[in-house]
Amino acid sequence: MVQVNGAIAAAGIILTWTASPCCAFAPSARHQIIGSPPSSSSSSSSSLASSITTADDYNIGTSVPSLRTDDNESMDQGISNLMNNRDNEPPKLGQVAKMLPKETWDVDTPTSLFYFAVDMLAVITSMGFLDAVVTSDAYHSWPVYQQALAVMPLQVLTGFAMWCAWCIGHDAGHGVVSKDAKYGKAINRVVGEITHSMVCLTPFVPWALSHRKHHLGHNHIEKDYSHQWCIREEAEGYHPAVKASYYVRMLYLPFLYFMYLAVGIPDGNHVFFTGRMWEGHSLKEKADAAISVAVSFATAGTLWSTMGTSDFAVVCMVPWLVMAFWLYMVTYLQHHSEDGKVYTDDTFTFERGAFETVDRDYGTWVNRMSHHMMDGHVMHHLFFTKVPHYRLEEATAALRKGMEERGQTHLYKRIDTPDYTQELVKQYYENWFYIDEAQVVREWKN
Repeated sequence: MVQVNGAIAAAGIILTWTASPCCAFAPSARHQIIGSPPSSSSSSSSSLASSITTADDYNIGTSVPSLRTDDNESMDQGISNLMNNRDNEPPKLGQVAKMLPKETWDVDTPTSLFYFAVDMLAVITSMGFLDAVVTSDAYHSWPVYQQALAVMPLQVLTGFAMWCAWCIGHDAGHGVVSKDAKYGKAINRVVGEITHSMVCLTPFVPWALSHRKHHLGHNHIEKDYSHQWCIREEAEGYHPAVKASYYVRMLYLPFLYFMYLAVGIPDGNHVFFTGRMWEGHSLKEKADAAISVAVSFATAGTLWSTMGTSDFAVVCMVPWLVMAFWLYMVTYLQHHSEDGKVYTDDTFTFERGAFETVDRDYGTWVNRMSHHMMDGHVMHHLFFTKVPHYRLEEATAALRKGMEERGQTHLYKRIDTPDYTQELVKQYYENWFYIDEAQVVREWKN
């Protein structure tokens, strides 16, 4: 398996990690049919940027096996029974598309840019107010604890605004801010560089590359990006670094997004271009990605030198950690559920992987301000280069209705998660990146 070297700094120790961090050190896989519900766990083009913003070249859903049609008994919704009935085969993309209103596919550039402008205004306003407080005479006259109490609400607000802007850059990475034949690629690139490379200090092109690969291999035990899958029963055979990182997992929870970007766990480094995500990509493509890295460094360096270390940390980096926490929380929870399954080369199809992702309801206004990243995630994974965020709510409602008409509501996952922060801490503490062997679909029953 391809290996990526990185390091985790936690509890005063440095752990060497090889990615895919779990599977790379796992013993020989045991091949078995899923038999019971889980017990405890939840073509590159000449330009890398163009390959990201026009990612319509995936070939999916063409290798679904023929399933038995003579099984008419009432099926339990546990994993064991679900695997024995053809109703457990998700609909193909074409079938899903027929469920959706025609407006689903309408990528309207002015609408996209309106949301971009609103979120940028929110970031500039909240961060500007925070900076005004931090640079005021009154602030500097207060003791440290009063300073912290005064800025904390503004830091949380600014971080959330940055998260909302990140979601617009996420659309840009999938090429759905604009589909304009002449200017679409340029619009997506500019929006992505501003929201990601500048506002969120996330190099846009490298992130979009690894994120696209995540979409193409979602819930594949080895080919998924952004999410390493570790089998609980094989934990004793993992590398000591993996075992150690499990025991100190809560210490580095706030820094996981930084580790993902700069350390390169689990996909490869988004700053220095090492690791499996860069295999097969040309020097020209890496040079294109380096532009995003340069934009991020230039932005951070300019703010740091202008504001000074203390103000830069308070005004920019603490909100960045808030943004990163939102990003990690949403990403983790929408890909982990107690009945979730992962697939192997023998059983994976694009549709099966997509329907293992989870729609979560964080509350109406949080969902809307976050551009339906939480409650429209299944639809997003099905048509990630086709549907902009402002079409996800209506499309998801149509998907739910269509799945009900097909008698396949058991395949669609939606979980009310009003206590989302507590849910993340609980799930991450109990499971980390572990799944049970029973959740690994190694053979599809015909």
